[in-house]
Amino acid sequence: MLPAAHRLTDPAAFSETVRTGVRAGSRALVVHLLAEAGSERPVRVGLVVSKAVGGAVVRTRVKRRLRHQMAPLLTMLPAGSTVVLRAQPAAATATSAELAEELRVGLTRCLERTREMTTR
Repeated sequence: MLPAAHRLTDPAAFSETVRTGVRAGSRALVVHLLAEAGSERPVRVGLVVSKAVGGAVVRTRVKRRLRHQMAPLLTMLPAGSTVVLRAQPAAATATSAELAEELRVGLTRCLERTREMTTR
């Protein structure tokens, strides 16, 4: 479970992260990352799980799994980062292990792209 301080609830922050952050996609998940240099704010995570993923029970299960998989990965992100996880329809049938792997790979790719952008 994500602590309250790490939950992204501001619609403007969701939009800004999706529009201006780096993105990495996979079969079941799209990861958007916006890293703010020099910020002391905790890492915040938001989820987008649309009705395309499935009914209410399936969507809730996917959200719960993503929150659970994201919690230990918060330490790998720089302070002040904002992450939006967008579930694809394939997330409904993915196992927790598959979601965890896709999340880890997506975050790693986003971090690499962010580093590339800052070194230019």
